[in-house]
Amino acid sequence: MSDGLAALTRVWLASLADARRLSPHTVRAYETTMELFGDFLSAHVGGIVGAAELSAMTPADFRAFLSMRRGDGLANVSVARDVSALRTFFGWARRTQGVVCDGLAGLKSPKLARRVPRPVSPGDAVGLIAAVGDIARLPWTAARDTAVLLLLYGSGLRIAEALSLTGAVLPLGETILVTGKRNKTRSVPVLPVVAEAIEAYVKLTPWAPVRDLPLFRGLRGGALDAGIVRAAIRAARPALGLPDSATPHALRHSFATHLLARGADLRSIQELLGHASLSSTQIYTAVDAAQLLDVYRNAHSRA
Repeated sequence: MSDGLAALTRVWLASLADARRLSPHTVRAYETTMELFGDFLSAHVGGIVGAAELSAMTPADFRAFLSMRRGDGLANVSVARDVSALRTFFGWARRTQGVVCDGLAGLKSPKLARRVPRPVSPGDAVGLIAAVGDIARLPWTAARDTAVLLLLYGSGLRIAEALSLTGAVLPLGETILVTGKRNKTRSVPVLPVVAEAIEAYVKLTPWAPVRDLPLFRGLRGGALDAGIVRAAIRAARPALGLPDSATPHALRHSFATHLLARGADLRSIQELLGHASLSSTQIYTAVDAAQLLDVYRNAHSRA
């Protein structure tokens, strides 16, 4: 990447992490896009890329970059992420650096098919959580994994949210405060079965809970890695005949769809999940409709 664009990118990335509070994963993805974009531009314009070169970019220049990315085998979802990164960068550059690039206006993001979440049934969710506990090597890790997965299914947490909990949540009450995306906090209920699982883990763990340290620990006392939880679920799936889509996040999907099936309203589910927009929650209505159709096709004599 040329020095001029690289300097701008560093300032921009810092603003994403500090001011907009984007997740580290998103910031890393945007950084990768800008590194590739900078390398492309250096070859495309044949020299250093600064504010003047950025302002002079045309729709054809942007399309050439995206064409190169598609040549690397990128799917639409990855190309859409690149477009998002470019729009975010150039929007920031216009506001803070006076870099006005009209060529960006013609840049379109590819259409993405909206994927319907794939939850597991209530029975499979309970069976999966139990199976993960059964295959754990140590009693305290079995209790730990059970508590984490029950937080996903019983409280609708993301895996990162569950693993970011600290000893400050103890002693447990009827709710806990969870920090989600962009550092937004929300209060979520703690069902008795979830509280019992967490308390069982606290009694067995060799690492005494500390207010400012992660509640869930790895074998050496460090923060539990999400990869450990995902690996445990992968190991437990075959015995239950569950598909690859049965992941930790599928338990969160199951939390939402099972609430919806029992009559919970979308606004309440939105608040419980920590969705910024109701449109993100409305996708679960499609899941519920799909499940009803499956029941109809499998049970109705004229289906």
